Amino acid sequence: MKYLHLIWAALFRRKTRTILTIVSIVAAFLLFGMLDSVRTAFETGSTSAVGARRLVTSSRYSIIQPLPQALQNRIAAIPGVRKVGYANWFGGIYQDPKNFVFSYAISPEYLDLYPEIELAPAQRKAFDATRTGAVVGRTLAKRYGWKIGDKIPLQSTIFPQKNGDKTWPMDIVGIFDVSKDAANGLDQALFFHWTYFNEANAYGQGTVGWYIDELSDPSQADQVANRIDALSANSPNETKTQTEQAFQASFAKQIGNIGLIVVGIMGAVFFTLVLLAGNTMAQAVRERTSELAVLKTIGFSRGSVLMMVLAEAVLLLVLGGLIGLGIAAALGPLVTKGSGGLVNLPSLGLSTWMTGMALMIVIGLLVGVLPALRGMRLNIVDALAGR
Repeated sequence: MKYLHLIWAALFRRKTRTILTIVSIVAAFLLFGMLDSVRTAFETGSTSAVGARRLVTSSRYSIIQPLPQALQNRIAAIPGVRKVGYANWFGGIYQDPKNFVFSYAISPEYLDLYPEIELAPAQRKAFDATRTGAVVGRTLAKRYGWKIGDKIPLQSTIFPQKNGDKTWPMDIVGIFDVSKDAANGLDQALFFHWTYFNEANAYGQGTVGWYIDELSDPSQADQVANRIDALSANSPNETKTQTEQAFQASFAKQIGNIGLIVVGIMGAVFFTLVLLAGNTMAQAVRERTSELAVLKTIGFSRGSVLMMVLAEAVLLLVLGGLIGLGIAAALGPLVTKGSGGLVNLPSLGLSTWMTGMALMIVIGLLVGVLPALRGMRLNIVDALAGR
């Protein structure tokens, strides 16, 4: 753009004011980038090809309501179902209430349904042979310094044992890695035997949290889901069968509607940003009334003045926004590493950058349109006379 030097000079005419405004824009888009990463972390599921072959069957009424374990054989008998496993949420604590562990009691078939979990054959054999055995993700093992052969006490605030003890001793017999297309946070999980959990649990024997159904043909997913749900129709244990991604989203919604929370926060932040940046642009144009009149005097058209002021506003937002998103992109991996993997923020994706750029342009045009119209309609004589 041939007028870029004029736009740049006008933007930094009042350096302190411009820098403070850019800092506010940086903060807004930094928050946008981080919150969007949090939203993505909650909503991201497995992208593996085998993930498309899995359905999840849970209670129709609530994700926390258990289902009878006897339902497994009935689901397995449905045409189109290749294999069925099940799991219970355990949600253990290691040594300190702050050390929360994503832990699950699983059926013998469960690990076979997840090739994303890469466990050495010898460790898998040890897991199958050890009643109190547990396998953990490598990231989780590194966080607590666990190694194969360790016996760990995992406490539960939900499930006491029959003797009243809330501490469940477990033996680490395997440490697994996960493939790059695994669901977010899978390397933070701990798995142990459902039979151990069922035998020692003080209540709820013979029930499971949800079923994992592997399909023979993913294109038949809707039909198979309907057949599974028909098994328990009009019974106290009615089911809801859905894709893994939908199930994970419903699991996250137990905390809250993450997407709605993010939109609400960012709506308030960007509304404040519009007021702040709009005030900055209004002051900048008001202070340059005589300069704009001179530009018109020497031949700049009304349209040129309009576009220069709009470009100044957009440039202001783009400068701050790109810096803010750049900082968010750099902070994500640092937060993940600093938390030992407990907080696992994904990298900023292309959609986040594109959405951010669109917001920068739209907000820039929004805050610049009134000052630009004022500059375009400026009367040369009145402006030079100071009226």
